[in-house]
Amino acid sequence: MKRIVLPLLLLTSVASFAQSSLLKKASSVLNKATSSTGKTSLTNDEIVSGLKEALSVGAKNSANKLSAVDGFFANAAIKVLMPPEAQKVEKALRAAGMGKLVDNAILSMNRAAEDASKSAAPIFVNAITSMSITDALNILKGSDTAATGYLRGKTTAALSSAFRPVIDTALQKTAATSYWKTVFDAYNKLPTTFNKINPDLAGYVTEKSLSGMFYQVAQEEQKIRKDPAARVTDILKKVFGS
Repeated sequence: MKRIVLPLLLLTSVASFAQSSLLKKASSVLNKATSSTGKTSLTNDEIVSGLKEALSVGAKNSANKLSAVDGFFANAAIKVLMPPEAQKVEKALRAAGMGKLVDNAILSMNRAAEDASKSAAPIFVNAITSMSITDALNILKGSDTAATGYLRGKTTAALSSAFRPVIDTALQKTAATSYWKTVFDAYNKLPTTFNKINPDLAGYVTEKSLSGMFYQVAQEEQKIRKDPAARVTDILKKVFGS
């Protein structure tokens, strides 16, 4: 009987020890997981605040870059060129030896966009007013330009209305309107011109300026999401770091 009982007791002790060891390990893993989750948890207010901050930082950085001399003109991705319907005009004028006239018109359009960025950027930043919790969560979990896409969808119409008068003034200031008129007057007088062209210069430049602004904001958003060094405030570090 002793020979039977002793091994059973030993086996039971070993099993009990193994079970206790496994429980301790499981408890340790659970505690670590809970601790980790607690460190990275975010409140809804923090998420919304962080995303607004990201958009504000992106807009300000974009405005600084685009409002500088050659901010548009030297950036191939957003440079304002002749609209598609005017490309034949440009080709015809260059062929007629009026290339300098066209170059002046293009330069003036870009200078207008750069000038407008100085005063229009605050309007862009102020448009970041309300964002629902659902929107914020979707943006946080979305693509690396989800916040820019949200902003574009919510503010394009209002920003277009706000940008237009600024662009009008800027075009007058840089003489772009006179260059544009000269270009198309010259084209319309060519003997080969049958269809007169009179596009809305201010509307076109406004559209291209907004497009360039959103493009630059998207670049800034990608930096904030991917590069820790671009998270310049505590709330950005907390939201995008987690």
